[in-house]
Amino acid sequence: MATSDQAQALWYVAPGKAEIRPEPVAAPLARHVRVRGLVSALSRGTERLVFAGRVPESEFERMRAPFMSGAFPFPVKYGYAMVGRIEQGPAELKGRLGFALYPHQTVFNLPAENFVPLPDGLPPERAVLAANMETALNATWDAAPGPAGRIAVVGAGVLGLLVARLCARMPGTSVTVVDIEPSRARIAAKLDLAFAAPDAAPRDCDLVVHTSASEAGLRTSLDLAGNEATVLELSWYGTTDVQVPLGGAFHSRRLKLISSQVGQVAPSRRAKVTHRDRLKAALDLLAADPVLDALLAPPVAFADLPAKLPGILNPTSGVLCQPIRYS
Repeated sequence: MATSDQAQALWYVAPGKAEIRPEPVAAPLARHVRVRGLVSALSRGTERLVFAGRVPESEFERMRAPFMSGAFPFPVKYGYAMVGRIEQGPAELKGRLGFALYPHQTVFNLPAENFVPLPDGLPPERAVLAANMETALNATWDAAPGPAGRIAVVGAGVLGLLVARLCARMPGTSVTVVDIEPSRARIAAKLDLAFAAPDAAPRDCDLVVHTSASEAGLRTSLDLAGNEATVLELSWYGTTDVQVPLGGAFHSRRLKLISSQVGQVAPSRRAKVTHRDRLKAALDLLAADPVLDALLAPPVAFADLPAKLPGILNPTSGVLCQPIRYS
């Protein structure tokens, strides 16, 4: 018999402040499932902006996560990288592990179609990378790189490293991860990726993907692009205005600067691929690539999260993907 339950959820309540609040969870409705959280992950780029109250008012609606509560700027329950186990629901799903685009919460209900079972062999900890992998997959569809190309990915965060890893699978393709932080060379090496500082990065690239969310990184990306190359902008800057250097050789080299964002499936696949299809593909890619465990930091306990958030989200923390354990 379906029952009500008491949950705890993380809420961002003021700039630089978060707290865990009790939250009643009613009995699940028909065609819904009750999920107990096992592990979630912070989206360091997006949640850093949410934590700081830097979501621009013009993006309040577009930035709503699928199961977000509250409203921007505060208080808001935000997050979209949750792995849990079904406790109540259809018999064929009960006990299954799966991924949901749900905030950080111990127990929750959601429609069964929004719970995507994990493929065989995918550990829950690695599965929390699914939202990032989905974004990276969509970006490669937008960029449409081909084999035997020269590609630079500027920004060695989780998203940049996943994009680089996907691109490097193409035959004959040269992929270099570019970052100002020398220590990121070690993680790039673990993923079998070349690494370079901006001043030593290869020029005349056919494709440059920018993920650093910095004006300097965007300038570097344009500098590395070859004649008639594409620069794909994956960064999101929140309320920060960015000056784009469109003078100099930008026009004479006929560069193409385009955006990519995960909210919509890339146009090249939109007619045949749904959001659920794309998420399932991302989970399959994670299941097939155990090396990606190198992106995961040691987990923190959910109860400790409010106190540890400032350090985790600090740009100098060195954390790539921060898992959060619920038991």
